Amino acid sequence: MSEAQLPSDPVVRGYAEAILTAARAEGALERVEDELFQFARSLEQHGELRDRLADPTLDTGTKLEILGDLIGRRAHPQTVAAIVWVIQAERARQLGPIADGLVALAARERAHSVAEVRAAVPLSEDQRRRLAEALERSTGSPVDVKVVVDPDVVGGLVVRMGDTVIDGSVASRLSTVRSHLQRA
Repeated sequence: MSEAQLPSDPVVRGYAEAILTAARAEGALERVEDELFQFARSLEQHGELRDRLADPTLDTGTKLEILGDLIGRRAHPQTVAAIVWVIQAERARQLGPIADGLVALAARERAHSVAEVRAAVPLSEDQRRRLAEALERSTGSPVDVKVVVDPDVVGGLVVRMGDTVIDGSVASRLSTVRSHLQRA
């Protein structure tokens, strides 16, 4: 995600801009941005849940109960309001692009780049900080690190910044070894 990845779809961009404006007004932009990003990634990993929230035949009350069970009081009220708004507008399938748009717009405001980092386990604040510093040294600009916990990574990290992917995952290394062994 970088400047080039701002939403091109005007509907997605409109939602992202509105959420950014509301979260900034509440003084909770960073938290809302992170929570919405994490929730959108969770929906990507759990297609059945995404399908339930996007199901036009399921009443809104049931969808909101599901949402309450998932994030309830753990998320900032502005995050919950943003997700409710998107679901009520029957845009749940676009929550990923909307979240990505919010992240890109917020990063642009801060003059930062964005790195999506996939790891098998959550990273500590210290690990995030050190990774952001290393990426900043590499790119020459401040970097916002967005971590996605992905058990398929097994270990190590996969970092995506715009079109650049750095795959330092154990899964990737095992795949390379397996490929070499199959050719031998």
